Amino acid sequence: MHRVVTSLLESLLPTGVSYSMPQTRQELIELALGGHGEDQYEVAYDVPGHGRITEAIVTRCRNGLAVNYADAYMRRRDPDCLVVGDEGVTGKERFSTRFGADFQPVRSEILTWLAQQELLVYAFTTGLSHIGYDALVIAPKNAAFFALALADLQGMLPLEAITDDFAPRSIIYIAPPFRHTLCEGRQVVVHHRTDACHEIFSLNLYPGPSAKKGVYGVLLSIGAQEGWLTAHGSTVQVVTPYDNVVTMMHEGASGGGKSEMLEYPHREPDGRLLLGKNTVTGERRYVSLHQGCQLRPVTDDMALCHPTLQHHPSKLVVHDAEDGWFVRINHITHYGTDPHLEQLCVHPPEPLIFLNVGSVPNSTCLIWEHTEDAPGKPCPNPRVILPRRVVPDVVNEPVEVDVRSFGVRTPPCTRELPTYGIMGLFHVIPPALAWLWRLVSPRGDANPSITDTAGMSSEGVGSFWPFATERHVDFANLLLTQICDTPGTRHVLIPNQHIGAWKVGFMPQWIAREYLARRSGARFRPDQLTPARCPLLGYALASMVVEGSQISPWFLEVQLQREIGEEGYDQGAEILTRFFHRELKPYLDEPDLLPLGREIITCCLDGGSVTDYTQLLTQK
Repeated sequence: MHRVVTSLLESLLPTGVSYSMPQTRQELIELALGGHGEDQYEVAYDVPGHGRITEAIVTRCRNGLAVNYADAYMRRRDPDCLVVGDEGVTGKERFSTRFGADFQPVRSEILTWLAQQELLVYAFTTGLSHIGYDALVIAPKNAAFFALALADLQGMLPLEAITDDFAPRSIIYIAPPFRHTLCEGRQVVVHHRTDACHEIFSLNLYPGPSAKKGVYGVLLSIGAQEGWLTAHGSTVQVVTPYDNVVTMMHEGASGGGKSEMLEYPHREPDGRLLLGKNTVTGERRYVSLHQGCQLRPVTDDMALCHPTLQHHPSKLVVHDAEDGWFVRINHITHYGTDPHLEQLCVHPPEPLIFLNVGSVPNSTCLIWEHTEDAPGKPCPNPRVILPRRVVPDVVNEPVEVDVRSFGVRTPPCTRELPTYGIMGLFHVIPPALAWLWRLVSPRGDANPSITDTAGMSSEGVGSFWPFATERHVDFANLLLTQICDTPGTRHVLIPNQHIGAWKVGFMPQWIAREYLARRSGARFRPDQLTPARCPLLGYALASMVVEGSQISPWFLEVQLQREIGEEGYDQGAEILTRFFHRELKPYLDEPDLLPLGREIITCCLDGGSVTDYTQLLTQK
């Protein structure tokens, strides 16, 4: 009802406003192009002291809208963009600390600016329709492409659903000029929490930190208060050629392979899978997989683990918390790389939104033609937003997770240049170690999604810490409780990009997925596993055969590679161990850490064995 929304806006903004409420996706598409049938539209603002600044150019293509940012910095998420504008309990930097000013006057200034704009307003639901929370977006009308992206990611409530009892638990305010006047051009998203509402002030137009991760932060905040989590993971039902179904949830930091877990393996022209190419010798190894598994996608990035979904006594149960998926396509570099995704994007059933992809008005936007940040340097973070309704074979019901995998981007490792790239094709890890990996969440090597990729750094607890506003110990406890309560869900660790000296891309998780599905999950006899040389990696496989193809043992235990050996491996293990110790020690200073968590961390710091971890937290 417009009356309800008008009343809300009058209570939020300082003066009367002019606004429109689009009712269909097509309305938003036309508004994103200026509302007058344009083929290209420039999103620009007159910024005091800076002149007119173009933030983005929106282009109409045959298969959707292409959005390209004028500033290359805006094409990736800044990992430090979140600040907290209230005085509530938090583990994050406050606005006042970073900018030396109280947020309340700034909040008033932003609301005053919005009241002077032609506004676009609509309602949506965070989470699921039956256990979700009312939400509202308030944006300048010329930023309609951002509103469209948010609508594809989170949905849009029809006008008749906005009844008298509509009470937004969260509100997203879009105010791009303040990136320049307050934040020195940086991406900043301010979270301002009150008892009644979680406000998000998006001071930039890249949807990653706010339309996607900002809403994720709201769900994390609500979950922290109510005792449940939204996991940072993709989930897929894997159907084998023999009609067995295994459900896997793949977690990890940005670039850790979540979207790739929903993709079919990329094949060579002759149909084989390229397992890896040796970075020293140039040797290649292949796997023949004549018939792969069928994939039924469930979640892409935000897996709701709400207690009302839990209908299995020992396995984790999840449901997608989104209406659309923010899919990174940097690995699609030429036609034929991923025929399934390419077909969906070139011939979609409805127009899609492409970000950081080259475009010409009224042409077909091709997902392998990435925008260049500089001549000859393609943007590492091109994206396409896929509404769930267009994804083939998508599952719209809660699912029981058989295997939780954790992905890590690993650099090449050799004896001469040892690194933490010592993981085998996959490792089976006990639940206690699975919890530790989620505490340290390595951001990994050459991360394509965010601006900070130097060295080995942590994405923080759960790999969702950059989006959270509460304390890290609260989420550590929730993750541990969740793992303890779901002993029927198994845990594995999967690297991507490199296995020792071999360049492998995302092939390890695709092969591991095929292998684990054919085994009905990660259940192994003791003689099929061997303790990894580095205890943090749990167990390695003694041998591995996929549909008749024997995987070479040096892909399972990296110290067997002649380019590394035990000496190079041990140096890499020391790098990994130091990283774990650095990230875990601060948790021991938290008096609220669960006693079992304290035991597990102490075990790690004391150099515990994989047997020690197994005994600390048993598995069904």
